[in-house]
Amino acid sequence: MGKKQNFDHMKLIRQYAGGHTKLITLGRIIAAISAIIVLVPYYDLWKIISIAANNEDTARISHYAWSAVILTVLSLLVYIGALFCTHIAAFRVQANMRSSLMRRIITLPLGVFDEDGTGKIRRIVNDSTAATETFIAHQIPDKAVAAVTPIGLLVLIFAFNWKIGLLCMIPAVIGFACMMTMMGKGMQEKMKEYQNALDVMSSEATEYVRGIPVVKTFGQTVHSFKRFKDAIDGFGKWTTDYTLILRWPMTAFMTCINAIFAFIVIAAFVFSKDTVTTGLILNIMYYIIVTPLITVALTKVAYSGEAEMTLIDALSRVESIMEIEPLSDNKEGKAPADHSVELKDVTYRYKDATRDAVSGVSLKIAPGEHVALVGPSGSGKTTIAELMVRFFDVTSGEILIGGVNVKDIPSAELMKKVSFVFQDSRLIKKSILENVRMAKPDASEAEVLDALKKAQCMDIIEKLPNGIHTVIGEKGTYLSGGEQQRITIARAVLKDAPILILDEATAFADPDNEVKVQAAFEELSKGKTLIMIAHRLSTVMKADRIYVCDDGKCVESGTHGQLMEKNGLYKRMFDEYSRSIEWKVGA
Repeated sequence: MGKKQNFDHMKLIRQYAGGHTKLITLGRIIAAISAIIVLVPYYDLWKIISIAANNEDTARISHYAWSAVILTVLSLLVYIGALFCTHIAAFRVQANMRSSLMRRIITLPLGVFDEDGTGKIRRIVNDSTAATETFIAHQIPDKAVAAVTPIGLLVLIFAFNWKIGLLCMIPAVIGFACMMTMMGKGMQEKMKEYQNALDVMSSEATEYVRGIPVVKTFGQTVHSFKRFKDAIDGFGKWTTDYTLILRWPMTAFMTCINAIFAFIVIAAFVFSKDTVTTGLILNIMYYIIVTPLITVALTKVAYSGEAEMTLIDALSRVESIMEIEPLSDNKEGKAPADHSVELKDVTYRYKDATRDAVSGVSLKIAPGEHVALVGPSGSGKTTIAELMVRFFDVTSGEILIGGVNVKDIPSAELMKKVSFVFQDSRLIKKSILENVRMAKPDASEAEVLDALKKAQCMDIIEKLPNGIHTVIGEKGTYLSGGEQQRITIARAVLKDAPILILDEATAFADPDNEVKVQAAFEELSKGKTLIMIAHRLSTVMKADRIYVCDDGKCVESGTHGQLMEKNGLYKRMFDEYSRSIEWKVGA
């Protein structure tokens, strides 16, 4: 997914905020007022020091002290009011962003989830929107405070002794200049690289954890998972390089903002060279108390700048999803005349790929015909099947179902016509009943049970503690790969679509499960147009027609017997498959 960087991030936030934009503005104003109020007690402090140093009426000290306390508490309450406003707006923005993302996601081609990965999309939906919420809730009021505080400090610093104030501002200005070098376009690019590195490392970590059983079984180390190690090394190198880039600007910044005390000492030495007065001592004491506010203010500005870079990157990732064009949906399109499938000179190339995944494929499947797609790994079999159900739109050519281009069939109608049983079982953490009922939400419990029986699942149901109401993944209830596959088949049985696509559906079944899965397939495929994708060539021998794919092209077609006589790719594959299943360990 491409990253859109050139956009007005605050304008985008206002769009998601809708009517709550006023709360963001109000929060800024109230936060700025709190920043002004909190500086007023420093004037009271000046008066207290002045009264004490000049032996004036000490009864007035109590008045200024109470004034300082009340104003400090008032500024805190006002700031809480600002946070109240920005938090309400932040929650609304986050909710609107997630709603918009989910509305867009459900319209996207299903192939997007295979290309970009569900983990990456989930991270954008969760983390990027959370980063936006945090920025609005906390950083926007902090930015208002950081913007107003230096102005108020300038008044405080120059009002009492402009010479000392001027000396104090020298390191502050240098520190501010150093800080600005850390917030340019180069740093924004680094922030994007940081998020990308996190994406890669998070994804590879997930894959590594999934592979832990293999590591333990074969006694391997992390080096067995080279991609994970490379991701860690890459992130470590990025972190080191980033730290080295920032070391001098950050050192200069921290040195300058903490060097203000040294300049006060210099001021004390310069101005007391001839004579030491009570006023000078008073000024030095006052500036020692006030100048730490400069350090705090500049630090807040620095952190708010970093937070803004994080926000821009988060919003660009959100927009990268929003910019993906959904498939066109002709809701008043044509209805297929029958259950035939035809590909006419179909070509497809994945995003950012340098070559076609499918190139010039033409084939025709009659209604009720059972065909198989076979070929080496990466030959384009699954891509062809996914194009049939419009996971993607073809780059060129056309796909017809019942004589109608799939682009002209309403998506709801297309989904009614086709069932797709994936290689990986797509079960969710809900009950068996709810998992199967996804195919037909209004199905009765009796209909679900009937589908489970036809899918050879009753042995699974009988061993579960709550039968079809058992939640998968809860309290240690898990199913094997073959058992999950049969539940998925039950879902397809319940849907009862006239066109059925099976993508390596027996890949994870053990021998016992495979027999039951095959029996379930026979029940499921009765009277349907069937497209099978298989590596186990024994499962396709009875197909009406077999299409052999290689390098994105359809290179052979015919029955099992016809293809064996051709002595081409299919025969070589079948001979190798036959030798593999006959292989056994020697005595």
